Amino acid sequence: MYETIKEGSAIIRIKKAQKISKEMEVFYNPIMGLNRDITILLLQQFPSMHICDPLAASGVRSIRFAKELKYKSIEANDSSKKAVLLIKRNIKLNKVKFAVRNEDANSFLLNSSGFDYIDIDPFGSSNYYLDAAIKRVSRNGILAVTNTDTAALTGTYPNACARKYWAVPKLDYLMHETGLRILIRKIQLVGMQYEKALFPIFSYFKDHYFRMFFLCLKGKKICDEIAEKHGMLNDTGPLWLGSLWDSKLVNGMYTTLLKNNNEKIIINNNQNELLKFLKTIKDESKIDSIGFYDLHYIAEKKRLRTMGKKEDIIKKIKKNGYMASGTHFSGTGVRSNIPYAKLLPLLKR
Repeated sequence: MYETIKEGSAIIRIKKAQKISKEMEVFYNPIMGLNRDITILLLQQFPSMHICDPLAASGVRSIRFAKELKYKSIEANDSSKKAVLLIKRNIKLNKVKFAVRNEDANSFLLNSSGFDYIDIDPFGSSNYYLDAAIKRVSRNGILAVTNTDTAALTGTYPNACARKYWAVPKLDYLMHETGLRILIRKIQLVGMQYEKALFPIFSYFKDHYFRMFFLCLKGKKICDEIAEKHGMLNDTGPLWLGSLWDSKLVNGMYTTLLKNNNEKIIINNNQNELLKFLKTIKDESKIDSIGFYDLHYIAEKKRLRTMGKKEDIIKKIKKNGYMASGTHFSGTGVRSNIPYAKLLPLLKR
């Protein structure tokens, strides 16, 4: 039995499934709607592009691109014949037009002439698609990558992290940020083989996945600059020690979202969640710091019986001349450039 689903401006028909898994006839995960919302907002900040969706599944992402973006071309691909048939039906349903291929994702990418934007959104690790995607992303193009194998990157399976991502993870309060930074470094290393420097312009952790957008620049010297920002943090790594965001880009995305909200342009059913999420990232993107302070961890470590509210502590930090914000990585985290010794006296009520 099929059901009709509305996401953003797209309407798709998808076969009902009792459980979201890779065993679905054609994969669709409604939780990833916010992932696609953020992608739309980000691409709206750039000129029209040649867009590639090599793991298209239901086609919802490509259909949303066609309906919500200005673009030069869109090519969707999936190795499943059933998925391709469904994509074509959903294209007709939405009255849009773009090319659809039925090939292995890597073969599809390598046989192409390249794209300005490539979106790698697999079930599990992105490892299997990185080489081909990086080879075919254009100079000054954007590579988007999703990983759902968070357990390896955050320290539950350290041996798997060592094998797949060439780094040592750590299961602690920083694990989602360090896991993201380990993954960024791995992707950058693949790029550096082809003298492609991949700079993160928007990165985050949400629900069960990591998501990164890279600006691709070309040249040996700029690759060397990337390598200089690889190192260890708190016995974790090697990982990326540079910025996770381009703050101007984040501001542009947030402004666009507010405008859409004011003009009643529906992005999805979780508009308030998206606004809150982007606002947090907008605030923390302005702070030049690696890692954050976890208030609950400090309270337990220092055996503090009472502690002020997070919002009040952030205000105190700012009054003392430092930058501070919450962090999307943790509800009890504070991102700040304040030294630890100066933070401690500000924690009490």
